[in-house]
Formats: sequence, C-alpha cells, structure tokens
Amino acid sequence: MKNFVITPAKQATAVIKNSNDLFPVRRIYCIGRNYADHAIEMGHDPDREPPFFFQKNPNNVDFSGEFSYPPKTSNVHHEMELVVALKSGGVNISIDDALEHVYGYALGLDMTRRDLQGEMKKMGRPWEIGKSFEQSAPMGPIIPVSEIGHPEAGIINLTVNGELRQQGDLNQMIWKVAEMISYLSEYYELAAGDLIMSGTPAGVGPVVKGDVMVGAIEGIGELVVTVV
Repeated sequence: MKNFVITPAKQATAVIKNSNDLFPVRRIYCIGRNYADHAIEMGHDPDREPPFFFQKNPNNVDFSGEFSYPPKTSNVHHEMELVVALKSGGVNISIDDALEHVYGYALGLDMTRRDLQGEMKKMGRPWEIGKSFEQSAPMGPIIPVSEIGHPEAGIINLTVNGELRQQGDLNQMIWKVAEMISYLSEYYELAAGDLIMSGTPAGVGPVVKGDVMVGAIEGIGELVVTVV
C-alpha cells in the first residue's frame, strides 16, 4: 500500500440549500462576455461569437458571506452570475441532453482583480492572476433542479450599499446553459462536481472594504457578501 508523502488537500465543497449534505466541487468553468451589454461595456462586439472560458480553482469557492480584499490590487470588481452545478458529465454532450446533467443552480460572484486582468490582456497572457485567487468565488447555496427546474428567464441584479449596479435578465445570455455544457464537453470531459459560472450582465464595478454586495436572481434567491 502506498501512502501520500504530504497530507492531501481538503475536498472543496459547496452548500446545498436546506440540507446538511455537501456538493463536492471538482472544477469551476467561467464563461466570458455572455451578456451583450457586458461585452459592449468591456469594449467588445456583442455579436454571437464562439464562447470562451477560463477557470477558477475549486477552493476559490466561499460561503462565509465575507470577501477579503485581496493583495496586489487596487481595483477589484464584482460580477454577479448564475452558477450551474453538474451531477454528471461526459464528452460531446448534445444540447438536447445537456440539462439532464444539471444537479442545481446557485448565485455566485466572479470577483476580479480588474487591474491585474487588464495587464495580462495587454501582454497576451492568461487571466488567472486576476480571476483565480482566494475567496474569488463567493456563492450561495445550491438549489436542486427538483425544486426550481431550469431557470431560463428572471431578473439578475446586484446592489452595493443599496445602490443598483448590475441588472439584466437570464434570457439575455448569449449562450444558454445547455449550449455552454455542450460546448465545454467538446473540449473537456465534464464530470459530477463541476460548476459553470454563466457570465454577468453590464454594470460591473469596483468595491472597497466595508461595502455590502447584495446579489439576487428572480426565483432563486439572494446572496449577501461584505467586503472586509
């Protein structure tokens, strides 16, 4: 029998609403510029181009209700998103079958060190330093499909200290949930425990210590996160 030479990392987990059970997080895929108005505000053409994805680390998920302002940045932005949790996966999943792999949905924030991301863009380098850092994926509890079905429409918004910053509708997503799952499965073997962050509407902006972010998606719930 072989033993680990160091203690294995703790399994990253997500909370399930009204349950003591936990959802094991395997990978986190994030789609970029999936709302036309956000693509425009970031200086890009909103036409339906092939989707692109980046990843966060599983242990970036955080349910504490607090977001610790990260180091090496002076411009951290909020991005409110619908999160898709998969119960199964595979390769080359058809669009017609894609939703069968969804366990549930949650609210999430793609917190971004925008200044560092911008520097990487200018140099043609990967974005991870701006996207994948500690507590960069605050989330609310996952709600199973059996309770809410598959939300195709509904207001998604975010306020900071009571001021409306972001607002859109899930039906404005350029690439729908089933399409994202199908597309990803052409390039990766998706599996149970994968999370997909489905993009953010326009209005992204900076936060500072002491700010209170309140995100909401109609029919799913509310997420409250304080910047500390």
